[in-house]
Amino acid sequence: MTQKVLKVGSSAAVTIPKKSLKELGLKIGDEVQVDVDQRRKLVSITPAQNLSKEDSKIAKLTLAFIERYRKDLESLADK
Repeated sequence: MTQKVLKVGSSAAVTIPKKSLKELGLKIGDEVQVDVDQRRKLVSITPAQNLSKEDSKIAKLTLAFIERYRKDLESLADK
């Protein structure tokens, strides 16, 4: 099926037909993983994997660490 790329604010969007949502087991508001294969010019959309409680906690702690030390981390990356 062919879909158009639509402008949404300063971003772009492609609609997913209702039949395709049903086939993927998705509904409005679900999170999806979008992967781009630049070599093959291919975009794939899959349902997002839910993180375990432990992985979610680690992700939050990691993000907090990065936010707290962002300037220091950036200056280290420049060396």
